[in-house]
Amino acid sequence: MGKVPAGEAGLRLIHLDADLAAIDKPAGLLVHPSSLDAHETHTAVDLLERQLGERVFPLHRLDKATSGVLLFARHAQAAREHGQAFEAGRIRKQYLALVRGWPPEAGEIDYPLARDPELPSAGQPRVAALTRYRRLACFDWPFSVDGRHPSSRYALVEVDPLTGRRHQIRRHFKHLAHPLVGDTTHGKGAHNRAVAQWLGVSRLWLHALRVELPGGLSIEAPAGAEWAPLLS
Repeated sequence: MGKVPAGEAGLRLIHLDADLAAIDKPAGLLVHPSSLDAHETHTAVDLLERQLGERVFPLHRLDKATSGVLLFARHAQAAREHGQAFEAGRIRKQYLALVRGWPPEAGEIDYPLARDPELPSAGQPRVAALTRYRRLACFDWPFSVDGRHPSSRYALVEVDPLTGRRHQIRRHFKHLAHPLVGDTTHGKGAHNRAVAQWLGVSRLWLHALRVELPGGLSIEAPAGAEWAPLLS
């Protein structure tokens, strides 16, 4: 990996070579300008371009609330080549997520999704979407969200989205009836608030842990300190 400039913008660069740059995106940072967050003045694209002093091309998306590996091309040819690799499913992405309940130890969610998650699903064409997951840990925490149960169950899962639909992981785990904790759109507010109080952190519990590219290059962003109670 080449020398990583510190840069006044302060983004944490985790990979830099002639073709690619990758950052460990913090939760709460937009990838690029969006009409849904028109008030936001800082985006990962803008900050990284100022940090490197050059134009960059985002190769995939992370939701604003998601943290972790975010990959950019440094020139148009790399953007084309790696964009085609993403489209062909030749680039593997792996995530960590905290979900409500205890899903099976491993599984595959093969469920078509409406193309635009910002619009009502009814009437939209659906596109194929496939997610694999593996359960890493189960938690039974001593607080009640549902009056029928004295405690509440959650699980840490490792997730591999095999297609790249918008909000795919969040929507697939909602379909599985194990929504992500901290998901204000597809999750449950009572659970989000209870876990935030228990762990002392309010966030969407979704982290892009690793991106693996053709040729053997693997770029990883270890989960932040707030994940330590879930990983120990």
